[in-house]
Amino acid sequence: MKANAPKRKVFNDTVDLLTGGETAAAGKGVQMLPVDGIRPFHNHPFRLYEGERLDDMVESVREHGVLVPAIVRTVPGGYEMLAGHNRLNAARLARLMEIPAIVKEGLPDAEAYVYVIETNMLQRSFNDLSVSERIAVLAERYDKVCGTKKREEILAELQALNGGGGHDVHQQAKSRELLGKELGLTGRHVARYVRCKELIPEFKDMLDDGSLTMVSAVELSYLPEEEQAAVKKVMDQSCIRMKADKAGELRKAAGSLSEGKAQEILGVDRPVKTDAEKPVSVKLPAKLYSRYFSNVAAKDVQGILEEALEQYFKGKGA
Repeated sequence: MKANAPKRKVFNDTVDLLTGGETAAAGKGVQMLPVDGIRPFHNHPFRLYEGERLDDMVESVREHGVLVPAIVRTVPGGYEMLAGHNRLNAARLARLMEIPAIVKEGLPDAEAYVYVIETNMLQRSFNDLSVSERIAVLAERYDKVCGTKKREEILAELQALNGGGGHDVHQQAKSRELLGKELGLTGRHVARYVRCKELIPEFKDMLDDGSLTMVSAVELSYLPEEEQAAVKKVMDQSCIRMKADKAGELRKAAGSLSEGKAQEILGVDRPVKTDAEKPVSVKLPAKLYSRYFSNVAAKDVQGILEEALEQYFKGKGA
């Protein structure tokens, strides 16, 4: 008997369980689908595995194939991945042509997003997620667009597909407090994460790398997207680190905030550069910024950097 026979039996039993009573409207059961015919879920909020974890998955896929079927939905021109982005990536790297997948037809976005979020939570701890990933998880669980009964059906299916393991995902979060209790957070923290769903991707990236605090992020989330983009542009061009009090002032100007107004609020005393000048954005690690610039006015940071660079290159004879 092959070493992977027990896993294969679990796979077959699970497939029988999931597909035996499905209607044509719900899905077509498990099919072998071409790898190139499956696209990632639009705005997929999770990062793919990297490094040793990815290498181990690729090695396993080469040896055993993809044991647990992915879940996809039909879209014009092919299929969209719901659960199995890492398996698909590993299959590509292992040069597999096909993977097993459960096909869902006519699945609306709200229900599709439940699959995307909850399959990741079955495999990873909430504490292992980046800030932007936590935002996605909490926003989905707090969102009431997907009815309780249907959501529970989806979660039960996902647990069966993963062998019944993983987190206790059957408790429906009806409030911030209940959801926070499930994940070890206060209701206030849940509210902050959910609010930050409204941030533009660039600010979510800053949350992930520690260059933007959650308090400032919440304030910025109340700005329309175009105004957030204007603020980010001023920050990049003037090497400004956002402070909570300044973020609060920017929020008060929401709805009428231009680049010039953002420049004024953030204390930039020179004109914002035009696109034609093509400024280069250089990120400083949060630890480095705090070490040297925690007590320096934002408008003075660029001058200090210019002087330091000038002295450095003089010493190099440049």
